[in-house]
Amino acid sequence: MTRLTIRHETRYDYEKPVKFGPQRLLVRPRDSHATRIVHASLSFSLAGETRWRYDALGNCVCLLAPHGEATALSIVSELVIERFPAPLSPRIDGPQTAMPIVYGRCDRLVLDPFIDPATEDPNGLLLDWLRRHLPRPDETALDLVLRINASIHEQFDYAERAEGDARSPAHTAAMGSGACRDLAWLMVESLRRLGYAARFVTGYLYSPVPSGLRGAGATHAWCEVFLPEFGWTEFDPTNGLAESSALIPVAVSRTPEEAAPVGGSILGDPGASTLTVRVDVRPTEPVKAAA
Repeated sequence: MTRLTIRHETRYDYEKPVKFGPQRLLVRPRDSHATRIVHASLSFSLAGETRWRYDALGNCVCLLAPHGEATALSIVSELVIERFPAPLSPRIDGPQTAMPIVYGRCDRLVLDPFIDPATEDPNGLLLDWLRRHLPRPDETALDLVLRINASIHEQFDYAERAEGDARSPAHTAAMGSGACRDLAWLMVESLRRLGYAARFVTGYLYSPVPSGLRGAGATHAWCEVFLPEFGWTEFDPTNGLAESSALIPVAVSRTPEEAAPVGGSILGDPGASTLTVRVDVRPTEPVKAAA
């Protein structure tokens, strides 16, 4: 078990005062057998009303309605969590773990939205890349996903990009580089074209200094794939990780746009504006009870 302290600050600065519309925050990690929340707090530079709810995918959403107007809005999430190692289970030898991937009828009813691709590939750029990674004879479903995860990690350059939506997988395949959200989206849409249920994940990355993991210091993105006998399984093509305790999931979605950590609107002319995101994840020792 690793106990971690996470501080995530999102700050908007504007040249002119503005009012703020509703803000949708996805900053609270998903509770699971692998992640336990010990402490969680949210603070804002403007007073406002908050309301919490779960969305259709079980993500914990905070709805913030800031009061007044200002030239800046700062949102700070502070967390203490316990993250338990979640290595892949021993290999399971069963007919559903082989290729082609086949889901049971009950699973299929739930998984269909995550199997259907969400993007177009009009020039076949993504398909051209994917054809070089088609299943091999007698390859298991898990082995194929691990190979695609490793291929993206090894073949694509990492290009940090603070702002902007995830690029289309066809664009990323043509460029040969991308930010973590681009590489995760490439893997999600590639696997969907092979019949896998895959979803986009955002969260945090714990990167000890010697590890050299890419994507720390900001929010991170990776891919989850539903594998028979294994369930939803994490793969991070940016770093070539699979089911790693370094990955701290906050939200899952069908598309990257639905998993933005902070989203909202402003009212008025802001003039020039800047967005600053800082994420600090570090280990912390559990508090010992008094003798």
